[in-house]
Amino acid sequence: MNVVGPPFGLSVWDAALDADLRAGLAAVEEGLLDATKSDVPFITDAARHLLQAGGKRFRPLLVMLGAQFGDPHAPGVVPSAVVVELTHLATLYHDDVMDEADARRGVHSANARWGNSVAVLTGDFLFSRASHILADLGPEAVRVQAEAFERLVTGQILETVGPRDGRDPLDHYMEVLAGKTSSLMAVSGRFGAMMSGADESVVHTLTQFGERIGIAFQLADDVLDIASDHHESGKTPGTDLREGVPTLPVLHVRKMYAQAVAAGGHVSADDRRLNELLDGDLTDDALHAEALGLLRAHPALDQARRDSRQYAAEALAALAPLAEGPAKQALAGLCDAAVDRASWAAGGASRAGGPPKRGCRPGPATPRPHPGALLPGAYGG
Repeated sequence: MNVVGPPFGLSVWDAALDADLRAGLAAVEEGLLDATKSDVPFITDAARHLLQAGGKRFRPLLVMLGAQFGDPHAPGVVPSAVVVELTHLATLYHDDVMDEADARRGVHSANARWGNSVAVLTGDFLFSRASHILADLGPEAVRVQAEAFERLVTGQILETVGPRDGRDPLDHYMEVLAGKTSSLMAVSGRFGAMMSGADESVVHTLTQFGERIGIAFQLADDVLDIASDHHESGKTPGTDLREGVPTLPVLHVRKMYAQAVAAGGHVSADDRRLNELLDGDLTDDALHAEALGLLRAHPALDQARRDSRQYAAEALAALAPLAEGPAKQALAGLCDAAVDRASWAAGGASRAGGPPKRGCRPGPATPRPHPGALLPGAYGG
C-alpha cells in the first residue's frame, strides 16, 4: 500500500497544513484497514485487494482539506473520509465486473482473480462497512451519503444504457460524469466541512467545489488517455480508445464531424478516416495507433482541454467566499493541478520541455512537478 507522501501541485506549502494532512490521511489509511477486516480471512483478502494496490485517495484529501475550515480534529472527520473512500472502492469492484476488466491499479481485478460473484459480493461488503460507519455519524450524514449514492448509481445506469434518442451524446456524457464522479467528490468536501463544524455557507461552498473539481480531473484524464505517452503520465495511452469507451475528445470528434457533414462543409480525408476508425474495432494495434495519431492532431483534443480548464476555473471561482489561508490556497492548487494535468501532454506543453505556466489562474509562473506527480495519489496513493 502506498504511504502518505509529499504534497502535489499545491500553491502554498504550509508546514502546519502539511503535517495535519499527513496525520489525517494516515488515520484514514488505518481506518480503511480496520473497515476491510473480516472474521473470514478470504473476505479480508478480497476487500483489501484494491485498497493495497494504491489509488489516488482524492476523496479523503478533499475531506481533510474541507475540515480545515472548522475543527480538523473533530471526531467525525476521519470516519467520514473512510466512508467516501470505501464507497469509491466498492464501485470499482462493481465497475470491473460490468466492464469485464482484467486489471485495476496495476494488479489483476477482483473479478479476474476470483470471478464475478466474489467481486460483486466484495463490493457489497465494502458498502455495508461504509453504512456501519455512517450509522455512528448521525442521520444527516446518512441522508447526505444516500443522496450521493443515488446520484452515483444513476450515473452508472445512464452510462450503461447510453443516451436516449435525440439526446446530445456530449450532454449525456456530462450528466453521467455528474453522477458517477461529482457525487462523491461533492460529498467529500461537504463531509469535511460538516463534520468539522464549519458554517453552513462553507459546507455549501465546498460541496459546489467538489462538484466541479471532480469533473475537471475526469476531463483531464480523458485528455491524458489520448495525448500523453506512457513516460509522461505513467498510463498506457489510448486505453479507453482501445476499449471503445467514448470519452470527451472522441465525443467532440464525432460532433464536429456530424456538424460539418450536416452543413455541407469541407470534411478532410483525415476526419473521414478517423470517424471510420472510431466506428470500428480498435483492438488491432495498427488501427489503434492510426486512430490515436489522428486524434492527437484533431482540434477536438484542444476543445477537451478547454472544457477541463473551464471546470477547473469554475471550481476556483466557487472558492471565493472562503476565508484566505493555506487550506484555501491548497484547494486552489487542485484547480491548477487539474489544468496542468490536461495541458501537459503531447502537443499540450512545449516541445522544449517546459511545463504549463499558470494553471487556471492569472499571475506569475509557479514551479510544478512532473505531470505524473500531478495526482492526489501523491498525498496517499
